[in-house]
Amino acid sequence: MEYKKMGDTIYVRVDRDDEVIASVLEVCRKESVKSAIFSGIGGCSSAELQVFIPETGAFETERLEGMLELVSLNGNVVTGDDGQLYHHTHALFSYKSNGQHGMAGGHLKSTTVRYTAEIELRPTIGGVIARKYDPETGTGFWSF
Repeated sequence: MEYKKMGDTIYVRVDRDDEVIASVLEVCRKESVKSAIFSGIGGCSSAELQVFIPETGAFETERLEGMLELVSLNGNVVTGDDGQLYHHTHALFSYKSNGQHGMAGGHLKSTTVRYTAEIELRPTIGGVIARKYDPETGTGFWSF
């Protein structure tokens, strides 16, 4: 992984076999970024996607393997009351299976790069977005 800060934006190149979310959070820690939004594209080899099921109060996870085109990545990073960084990320992947093109998307738990991923990370300017725990869903939401 390599990154460069230009103005208020940080550009991150995530390399082969690196995990995208871990790389984004590492850059945030190194640059003392407490909250940010990010987007990106790339070529990946595996991904874990989740969807929240309100009736069970749990996430269901689907694992994808193979040549995955990361066609859309959108997420944010916030700081919890415990000082830790948390992400909320959604992604859409395209792939080919049995001669057909397919798409899969949802909440991104993790994805590993096959060739490269290119991420634009935009730190919050003029304040910090915190994380507020929601007991109904067991997850955190933005807190201002």
